[in-house]
Amino acid sequence: MAGIYIHIPFCKQRCRYCSFFSSTHEEKKSAYIDALCMELVQRKGYVELPRIDTIYFGGGTPSALSREDFEKIFRTIHEHYRVYTDAEITLEANPDDLTPEYTAMLHALPFNRLSMGIQSFDDRLLKLLGRRHDAQRAIDAFGNARAAGFNNISIDLMFALPGSTTSSWQHDIESALALKPEHISAYNLTYEEGTSLYRAMQSGSITPLSEEENLEQFGMLIEQMPQAGYRHYEISNFALPGRESRHNSSYWHDIPYIGCGAAAHSYDGNNRQWNIADIDLYIKGITSGESQCEIEILSEEEKYNDAILTRLRTADGLPLDWFKEKFSEKLYRHMSTTIEKHMQRGTLTTGDNGNIRLAREGIFISDAIMRDLIYID
Repeated sequence: MAGIYIHIPFCKQRCRYCSFFSSTHEEKKSAYIDALCMELVQRKGYVELPRIDTIYFGGGTPSALSREDFEKIFRTIHEHYRVYTDAEITLEANPDDLTPEYTAMLHALPFNRLSMGIQSFDDRLLKLLGRRHDAQRAIDAFGNARAAGFNNISIDLMFALPGSTTSSWQHDIESALALKPEHISAYNLTYEEGTSLYRAMQSGSITPLSEEENLEQFGMLIEQMPQAGYRHYEISNFALPGRESRHNSSYWHDIPYIGCGAAAHSYDGNNRQWNIADIDLYIKGITSGESQCEIEILSEEEKYNDAILTRLRTADGLPLDWFKEKFSEKLYRHMSTTIEKHMQRGTLTTGDNGNIRLAREGIFISDAIMRDLIYID
């Protein structure tokens, strides 16, 4: 079982908070799709792939592609990979792209899951973030997706936005739940260096929320999602039963994946590899057969640290038997000692499956707990 990630870097305009690799040069799209398909062929031996269980189109804005673009990519995948008949195939999409015609086209393709970047239902905050849609457009887009036949839809929200209040955040939560999506991802706004919002914060024209306000909004979220029937299965992710993101879950459970496209990352269980974050150099490298990428061969300590940072984020938690079998006694002893300290503090607990997981109090300080658990020689 493995996954394929497809990076589509094109955007009509750049959101003010975004630090992901993207470009507004859509005139390069055709050459990029050709190179992407070539890379899919070149990379098929990167991991031993019994079958592909998930395919994920991320970005950028994958909903900037046409039917012909998608058909070319899917044709390449199915010619060179074995894909499960029930594979989860996700498209990230901007609400303003999801017209009735476009969603109907998507549903006629192999896509069976949409991930919509709504972020907020407050027009004032959407404008501050640099989003192209307004709240009503997001609601209409969700309706269009349902009407087209999609029964697995995820929506993204952001909390701790500058100028937001508990009242506006409550409105966002209620508006999201009213749509009854199968999945909700909710991310804490971070001010990434190099973004427009970061520069606005540095200049003083935007004031971030206090840590207390940030924690209050997160507390509201994790309190209300389970009450509405959503399982809090990862720090930032909530799903109705059986609707967890299979693709993202693979990142948290040490499952190999291939990443194709500029800036895309891959993992085969022993090393990480990532492509150059430049469209022109990416295209040149792939078409010449000399792709420009970096490779990091992981040491045992790095694999252990990765496992801590990913698995502790999930409700499944840390499987102690797996850690004991996979890693050295030195690393297991370090983990056991640190876990015991946090168990006594009440920030870690034992889950129903016997694994060690974050207690409710631990979720609020998860970064600090992970820093304690990682191993630094």
